[in-house]
Amino acid sequence: MKNLFLTARLDVTESLRARWFLLYTMVFGGIVALLMVFGLTESQVMGFTGLSRLLVTYIQLSMAILPIFILISTVRSVASDREAGVFEYMLSLPVSIGAWYWGRFLGRFVAIFAPVFLAMAAAAVWGGLKGLPIPWKHFFVYSALLLSLSICFLGLGFLISALARSSDVAQSAAFMLWLVLLLFLDLILLGIMLKERVSPELIVGISLMNPLQVFRTAAMALFDPQLVLLGPAAFTILDRVGPDAYLVWAFLYPAMIGIVAAAIGFWRFKSSDLV
Repeated sequence: MKNLFLTARLDVTESLRARWFLLYTMVFGGIVALLMVFGLTESQVMGFTGLSRLLVTYIQLSMAILPIFILISTVRSVASDREAGVFEYMLSLPVSIGAWYWGRFLGRFVAIFAPVFLAMAAAAVWGGLKGLPIPWKHFFVYSALLLSLSICFLGLGFLISALARSSDVAQSAAFMLWLVLLLFLDLILLGIMLKERVSPELIVGISLMNPLQVFRTAAMALFDPQLVLLGPAAFTILDRVGPDAYLVWAFLYPAMIGIVAAAIGFWRFKSSDLV
């Protein structure tokens, strides 16, 4: 465990010095700052005002930005070290492969999740200073959703990095994965449904296997409990699953995907030629 935490601390230190981390922090901090500057808390949409409106907008923007940032910054973790010959030095140290791999995973998770969470926390502090009511339920539920989404794409990034033989291939695969999941939100499934006359329940079931769609729907359900914006598909989700059970699914399912993907990546990494 000591070696694992030392490796995690090393990865966090490297991330703090990297340019991608500076850009990453500026993006999410800048989103919150811009939403405050342009007075989004003073607008009203569907009855939501103040900090609730800011959090709703922030979570929707995070859904599009966070996954690609995580994938692009993570897929180089193993692939670039293999290209640089870092493993030859690493294997000469008294650090197990498992401690190194999972330490990198833990350190990268801290570096990725901290700016996203701190930006939301800064918004809550700013709202409290301005005398705005703070929707603590939304704050903690959104934090849990972002944590689950971060674990999901972090695990997928480590899996791609372990399978790819070069950092260029890893980055291309990461971009294609993000593009497929993003398109699968609406365009592809709607096209299949219209062309093949597939059962709506089947389409909804397939779409809910997409972690981005699960995240999007759960975030939507917080400010729209009846899922009016989702249309008739909301009846399938609310009647068959229920809002509370769906929130639990939205917390657990993406995190499970990330952990399983990271575990498969570790098995592939451990059994491959590291030198």
